[in-house]
Parts: sequence; C-alpha cells; structure tokens
Amino acid sequence: MSFKLKRYPLVSVITVNYNQAEVTCALLESLNKITYPNLEIIVVDNHSTKDDPTIIKKRYPNIVFIQNPINYGFAAGNNYGLMRARGEYIMLLNNDIEVPPGFLEPLVAKLENNPNIGAVSPRIRFYYQPDTIQYAGYTPIDKVTMRNTAIGYREKDTGQYNKDRETASAHGAAMVVPMRIVKEIGLMSYIFFLYYEEADWCERILQAGYKIYYVGSSYVLHKESVSTGKLSPLKIYYLNRNRIVFMRRTLHGREYHVALLYQLFVAIPKNAFSFLLKGKIALFLAYYKAIGWHITHMFSKEIHENPML
Repeated sequence: MSFKLKRYPLVSVITVNYNQAEVTCALLESLNKITYPNLEIIVVDNHSTKDDPTIIKKRYPNIVFIQNPINYGFAAGNNYGLMRARGEYIMLLNNDIEVPPGFLEPLVAKLENNPNIGAVSPRIRFYYQPDTIQYAGYTPIDKVTMRNTAIGYREKDTGQYNKDRETASAHGAAMVVPMRIVKEIGLMSYIFFLYYEEADWCERILQAGYKIYYVGSSYVLHKESVSTGKLSPLKIYYLNRNRIVFMRRTLHGREYHVALLYQLFVAIPKNAFSFLLKGKIALFLAYYKAIGWHITHMFSKEIHENPML
C-alpha cells in the first residue's frame, strides 16, 4: 500500500484502554512504525484496576495520556479523547488492533477527495487468522431485528473486497471521521456505555446527509473482544439493552412499535430461554436486567441526548 497525498493533515488517533496495558502498548508499537508523518496519539484509560496503565505513558512518552477516575464506558472514553483531539481528522482505533505501516494514507485520501463522505473504515482481518476477514463493510441494520451483518465475515481474503465502496456503517474498531463532522453532529451518546455507540454515531452521520465508505485498499488486524470476553453477562446485558436504546433513538411510529414487539416477544425470550435451558442462569438474568433497565427508564430524556463538542 503506497499512497501519495498532496498534504498530510493532522490525524488524532484515539484508543481506549481498560485493564489491557500490554495490548495497548502493542498497538502503539505498530503505530510507531507507520509511514503517515502527521499523527497525534491519545490513549484514554478507563480506570484500569487489574494492571498498571501508567506503563503506557512511560514507554510512549509522546502520547497524550488521559486517566479517568472511574470507568465511564467506551463511548465516554472516546468522547474524552475527542475533546482533547487537535486533528483535522480523528481515528477511533480499538486498543486490540495492530496496524501495517501504510494503512492510514488510503483512509485520509478517501476523505480528502470526497467532502461528502462522513466516515471511513478499512478492511479488518483477524489478528490470529490474518488471511481471514472480519469486516469489509456492513449491510444496513434491519428495522425489525435491529441486527446487521459484516460483509465478508470469516471469508478467506483473496482480494475479493479490494475495491472501495459505500457501506451502511463504519466499524467502531477502526474508523476515521473528519473533525468538522464531529463538530456538526456531536459526540457519541453517553447512554450506550458499551456496544452500539458507533452504530448510532454512523446513523447520525447518515442522517446529516453524508456517506460512509469502506476502503478496501487499507486493512488492520483485530484481536477482537479482548476486554469483555466471548459471552459474558456484561456483554449480553449491554448488547441487548443498547439494541433497544438504538431502536428508541432511530426508529419512529409504526417501525418503532413493530421492532419493539419483536424484541420483547420474540428475540429476547427466545435467546434468554435458550440460556436457561443450558443452565446458564447468569446470562439468562442479564437479558431480563436489560429489559428492566428500559422499564425504569421509559420516559428518560437522557436517551435522546446528543452531547456536542
């Protein structure tokens, strides 16, 4: 990947760390080797308690290092980074990503050449299976099930997704957004804490009239789900709570009521009871805790807030 740009605007790379100092250091080590010459790196630590996050700043003294006094969640962690960022472009990058040297130029070039594009994501491959794709764009989120599919997921990468193309959503693990767009649409909603925050952000970018692109000439490697585990009660709770939060924020009228009925009477009971039958009581309870949150926050105005920069 060799891309020449007419100019190299400052890119602020933001990554959130939580109990994964060594993983974050591996990301920073890969960023140290990239060919893009104008970079600001911001690491936001979300009150890590299981290791010493200060080793990140000691090893990489040139980064901006923010230590939060409590864990405000992934969305808020990114927002703290966005508030500190000085770049013309900002890149949200999961701390469990590693990047090849020339990955950033094609992403910046795409945005530089197309002012109507509001976000871009590279191809994402699995770090431990680097010939296998995790993301090559997203299908649109279904307005009943509130789910979408990552294009190319688990396919061998034979170059079939090398071409750039429009996509329904960027991937929160690696996405670049112009700072002017952030100033226009606002920060991520704090309500999400974990999961669906970037889907909501992308939806707001689309609603503001911009396009989102998958850039096939760039890729990154993702270790995937280092922080939350494969199927923890935390993951089940936030995925299901936030699927309905996302629905409440983006759907209206008949579409909203159909989707709500589907979640309450089809999707959640079916999935929850499958865990019950397998004896996974903690996962079963996480589903119903997610619904309970919506009952107690039925009329909460906070759900619809969009914090501005």
